[in-house]
Amino acid sequence: MPINELLLLEFDEEMKKTHTALERVPMDKSDFAPHPKSMPLGKLAPHIAELAEFGLTVLTTPELDFSTAQLTRPEFKSAEQLVKAFDEGAAKARAALKNTPDEAWTQNWKLSFQGKLIFEGPRFLAYRQMFLNHLVHHRAQLGVYLRLNEKPVPATYGPSADDKMGF
Repeated sequence: MPINELLLLEFDEEMKKTHTALERVPMDKSDFAPHPKSMPLGKLAPHIAELAEFGLTVLTTPELDFSTAQLTRPEFKSAEQLVKAFDEGAAKARAALKNTPDEAWTQNWKLSFQGKLIFEGPRFLAYRQMFLNHLVHHRAQLGVYLRLNEKPVPATYGPSADDKMGF
């Protein structure tokens, strides 16, 4: 089985879980942060929404320098708008993933800011660490924000206290 077919199974599950989490974002809490060092919800949720399209960048380019990239973060207007931006990015990333041949996974990929190296390694590692694990990390943060704001936390790798699955 080609690598991309194996990764598509995981991709689809993680995008579905993230979509559900973004649907539950409380829009009246944009300034909420559980700690002074934490990102406020009004930055975290749009960042999660934009990460799907970052996956497209990892899959279709040899590198990215944040200082010259034409990236646009979705605004914090509504949960529906965040979900729409996320879903659009996920659809593009999924199409790119579906078309990524096995040999592309070992190609070098680089991330930098103003020429200063942030990451360099095989595209597979960039896809997993810089995109997918990054997305899961921030989705987990969002779960804490949801809990602290009395919003239901969606099930991710088993049931949550809010989304029971008959256990």
